[in-house]
Amino acid sequence: MDFLNAMTGTAGGFFGAVIPFLFVLTVVVFVHEMGHFLVGRWCGVGVHAFSLGFGPELFGFNDRRGTRWKLCAIPLGGYVKFHGDVNGASMPDAEAVARMSPQERAISFPTQPVAKRAAIVAAGPVANFILAILLFAGAIWLGGRYELPARVSSVEPGSVAAQAGFQLGDLITAIDGEKIGDFNAMYRTVTGSAGTPLTFTVERSNQPITIQATPATFEEKTPFGRHRIGRLGIRSPAGTEARLVRYGALDSLDLGVHETYFVVERTFSYLSKLATGRESADQLSGPIGIARVSGEVAKNGGVGGLVGLIALLSVSIGLLNLFPVPLLDGGHLLFYAFEVVRGRPLSERAQEIGFRIGLALVLMLMLFAAWNDILNLGASWRNT
Repeated sequence: MDFLNAMTGTAGGFFGAVIPFLFVLTVVVFVHEMGHFLVGRWCGVGVHAFSLGFGPELFGFNDRRGTRWKLCAIPLGGYVKFHGDVNGASMPDAEAVARMSPQERAISFPTQPVAKRAAIVAAGPVANFILAILLFAGAIWLGGRYELPARVSSVEPGSVAAQAGFQLGDLITAIDGEKIGDFNAMYRTVTGSAGTPLTFTVERSNQPITIQATPATFEEKTPFGRHRIGRLGIRSPAGTEARLVRYGALDSLDLGVHETYFVVERTFSYLSKLATGRESADQLSGPIGIARVSGEVAKNGGVGGLVGLIALLSVSIGLLNLFPVPLLDGGHLLFYAFEVVRGRPLSERAQEIGFRIGLALVLMLMLFAAWNDILNLGASWRNT
C-alpha cells in the first residue's frame, strides 16, 4: 500500500507540474509566434504553417489562405514557416527563390525588403513584451497592490544595516538618488545589489540623513534553486501598516511597463555579473525547472500566480530571442544589419554556418540548463 501511495503521489506531482507548465509555455509560445504571423500577413508574406510544438503533427487544420495550423508532439516551442523558408527557422533557399515566378516572389519572405523582414522577425519578441506588460498591468488594475512604507521595524544585530547605522523607525526615501515608494521597491534594489555600495536617503525624526551601506551576499532558496541576493538585515513594518492601493487603467499600464523593465534590467544585471565572475551559472534553469515552478505556483498561487509566471516567462523568452545568436530572432536581425551595411545579404554559405553555430550554442545552453535543473531537483529531494 505504501508503494502504491508513493506511486500515486509521484504521478500526481508529475501531472501537477506538467499540465501548468504546458499551459504557461503554450501561451507564451503562441503569442510569440502570433507576433511573427500577424506582421508577416500584414506585410503580404505567405504563411505555410503555424505550429505549436515540433515533430510529428498530432492534429491541425488549413485556413482559407492555405496556412496549416497544427499542434505537434514535442511541446517545447513553435514556429511560423513563411513562403520561401527552408524550415521553421527561416533559413533561405536561394535556389528555390530563383525558380519562383514573379507572383511567388511577391509573397516570399526572403525576397522582401530588409525592413519588412526585420519587422516580421522582431514582432515575436515584441509580442512577448506586450503580453507581459498587459498581464502585469491587468493584475494591478484588477487587484490593486498592497504597499508597505519603507520603514525600518527591526535591525538584525551584527548585520550590514546595524554596522551602517540604521535605526528603528528610519524611513528610507531614496537609494542612490532614486525615489523609493515602498518597502518592496527598496527590497528589490537591495536584493539586486549584492556587494555594491549604495547610498540611502533616510528620514529620521523628520530630518533627512544619508547612510552608506553595501548589501551582503546571501543565498536564498527558490523553486529555481539557490539564488545569490543582497541583504541588509532590516525588516519591514508590521502587516497592519500595509494598505491596498488601487490604480486606474493608465497608471496600471505604466506600472506594467515598469515591472517588465525591472525583469529585463535584473536579467542584464545577472548576465553582466556572470560575465565578470560575480555570479554563478548554476542559477540558469531549463524546462524541468520551469515545470517545477509552474506546478508549485499552480498549487500555491492559483490562477493569479500562473498569470504572473506567464508574464515573467514571456519577458524571458522575448529577451532570449533578441540575443544576437544565429537561429534566434536576434541572429536574423544581426544578419539583416550586415546586409544593410554591406548592401547585399550574407552568402548562403555564411548564413548556413551561422545557423549551425547558433544551433550548437542553443543546444549546449539547453543541456546545461537541464543539468542544473537535475542537480536542483536532486538537492530538493535530499532536503525533503
